[in-house]
Parts: sequence; C-alpha cells; structure tokens
Amino acid sequence: MLTASTNICDTTGRSQELSEFKRNTVIGCHLCNKFICEISLLLNIPR
Repeated sequence: MLTASTNICDTTGRSQELSEFKRNTVIGCHLCNKFICEISLLLNIPR
C-alpha cells in the first residue's frame, strides 16, 4: 500500500517520468528561486 510519504524511486524506479503536475510544480519552484534540495523535500522526489 502506498502512503503519501512514499518516495517515487521506491515504487516506480528511476526511469519513470514525473506527472505533468509535479513537473510543472518543479519548474514553478525553480522559477521562485528554490534550491534543488528544497524542491526535492517539498515534493518528496529524488534530486
């Protein structure tokens, strides 16, 4: 069973792409001058 805190690598492997929503959220965070580590922690995705 998946939980909200499950890491994307734990369930899908490294070759799986992010959803369009998460990809756009990453871009938005980057445009707001967030650091990579902050984005990773915020969205619970690997760097």
